[in-house]
Amino acid sequence: MTLLATTPSPFAPELGGRPAGVEDPGEVPAAGLDVAGLTGRIVPFPVAAGRYGKLRAVIAGVMWLELPRAGELGEAMLGADEEHPTRLVRYDLAQRKRSVEVAALDDYAVCADGSWLAYQTGGTLEIKPAGEPAEKAVGVDLDRIQVTVEPAAEWRQMYHETWRLMRDNFWRADMGGVDWAAAGDRYRPLLDRLGSADDLRDVLRELQGEMRTSHAGVLPPAAGGDPALAQGLLGADIEPTGDGAWRIARILPGESSVIGARSPLAAPGVAVAPGDLLVAVDGRPVDPDVGPNALLSGQADKPVELTVQRDGADRRVVVVPLASEHATRYYDLVARQRAAVREASGGRLGYLHILGTNPAGWAELHRDLYTEFGRDGLIVDMRESQGGDASHLVAEQLARRIIGCYVSRHEEPSSYPFEAPRGPIVAITDEYAMSGGDIVIQALKSYRIATVVGTRTWGGVIGCYFNVLVDGTLVTQPASALWLADVGWAVENHGADPDVEVAIAPHDWAADRDPQLDTAVRLALQALEQHPPAQPPTV
Repeated sequence: MTLLATTPSPFAPELGGRPAGVEDPGEVPAAGLDVAGLTGRIVPFPVAAGRYGKLRAVIAGVMWLELPRAGELGEAMLGADEEHPTRLVRYDLAQRKRSVEVAALDDYAVCADGSWLAYQTGGTLEIKPAGEPAEKAVGVDLDRIQVTVEPAAEWRQMYHETWRLMRDNFWRADMGGVDWAAAGDRYRPLLDRLGSADDLRDVLRELQGEMRTSHAGVLPPAAGGDPALAQGLLGADIEPTGDGAWRIARILPGESSVIGARSPLAAPGVAVAPGDLLVAVDGRPVDPDVGPNALLSGQADKPVELTVQRDGADRRVVVVPLASEHATRYYDLVARQRAAVREASGGRLGYLHILGTNPAGWAELHRDLYTEFGRDGLIVDMRESQGGDASHLVAEQLARRIIGCYVSRHEEPSSYPFEAPRGPIVAITDEYAMSGGDIVIQALKSYRIATVVGTRTWGGVIGCYFNVLVDGTLVTQPASALWLADVGWAVENHGADPDVEVAIAPHDWAADRDPQLDTAVRLALQALEQHPPAQPPTV
């Protein structure tokens, strides 16, 4: 929203004109710019290092958002809004003084001449003169705003914008030899036959697909579900017994260091065990045909009372079901695979799963980095690893080589450099390792620092721009292609090939066997025989 201070506000008559004490400058003369020696005349604002955004010019100064430093892991986000909200800070250039303009908000905008400011907090919108106290703010009644949308016209605009964004952002100016104007003309007649936004997205996918390039995607707006209806989950495998009862077959252990990976039935004081029967939820009997999930609908993150039975005796416990078991099951899978590697190698091999090359994946990597690098050899599992901008950091971390160590009288020897693998590395990959996952696998091969086991990766290494259309649909444009000295452009649309191809057949899945992991352990142990791990000196 842009509000011109010279035009009376349509929301409140008193919000017209310019703030008190600020004169109309009249016609502003054009300003010249002396570029000679410009970098030497840069003067920093006197602010501490932090997270800042949306720097804007206002009357007599500038404003910016001071964002909370919450990190990448979910635990750091807890309470961030209450304890460290986003603030709007104003710096007065004449007085060289900073002040808090708005103590808590979500976003803001300034008018064309910087004299008025509009800011949003939750579902409210307020407007006030820049530099004035919050008491001068006037709320905007958003319920009175009505917007009429003509879907067919909106879809046509979205189509043209998607076409233009690809034209302007594709990584090659010649569009890789594709006649992009002809591609736009080819699908345009379908706009007259669209019956829904889903139809439009199908057409956009066909249009984007003409580029035959990865990261050319179309995603609909996220579906908004009612939190009150969220399914509650117990972090356990529950199965029918065959005689009308439902038994707790297995309780996920959870990961105590990750709040989002807790296991409700493993919480302190619950004392439920595998083999117990789940007979009621909040006093309502479990249906022998449907099971307990129907009674847990809408109970996510809410205390519920479970009646469990052991040896014919009932007892009641209170638990808080999860809205998602994804994190709990992920950490359980990693723990089980790490235990399998430990057992198969006699404790000699470490195991790391890299879930992505984004900042969150980079942070998760360091959760177990120290302990796993301390083993003689290392299994790096890149299966299903997702994309991100930190692939070079992951490859660099794994490429470190120990050239010395620190020795202390009262501590165990530590490697130089720190956090470096002690011995051989074997990586595992599959067809679901994508984007940054592709790149890390190929980098390990190009650096010749790991043997790769598994199947060929997804094959998409042209990074993209993200843009959101008017209805919230996300469209991406391949904007940055990766070339590697040893394989050229070969990873795009092909993937990184393993050194040792091992597939997981359907009968392996059914029997809960992992031949890829088994092969990786065998090769790592063989490599240790030929290349012993780095050892500290004898003192």
